[in-house]
Amino acid sequence: MTQFRQRAILAATALVVGATTAHAQTTIITREPVQTQTVVTEEPLTLTPVQRQTIYRTIVRERVAAAPPTVEYRVGTRVPAGVELYSVPEAVAVEVPAIRRYKYMTVNNRVVLVDPATSQVVAELVD
Repeated sequence: MTQFRQRAILAATALVVGATTAHAQTTIITREPVQTQTVVTEEPLTLTPVQRQTIYRTIVRERVAAAPPTVEYRVGTRVPAGVELYSVPEAVAVEVPAIRRYKYMTVNNRVVLVDPATSQVVAELVD
């Protein structure tokens, strides 16, 4: 084998090995976009004693069917899916606009306000 041919083979081998090594060192990392979750926090429903009394008295006059007392309904708990909720009467919504978006039910002589989006009890009103 001639010296020229040996050098050509060595050069070709070095080129192939170098290209393979360079290729092996090239790494591309792709990542999935991070999903962010928007958390909406709302202020708790704050009612004055006069507003509470107005709501209670107006709703009690409506005489709607009472929800079954088998479940204990407290602020923060969720109302089961089968419980019938009623829209706040317009007369109350005009007097206390903050409760317009809520629904209500009556249980054991109490008026329970419920957020229909979450089925969560937001207030309990008694006489």
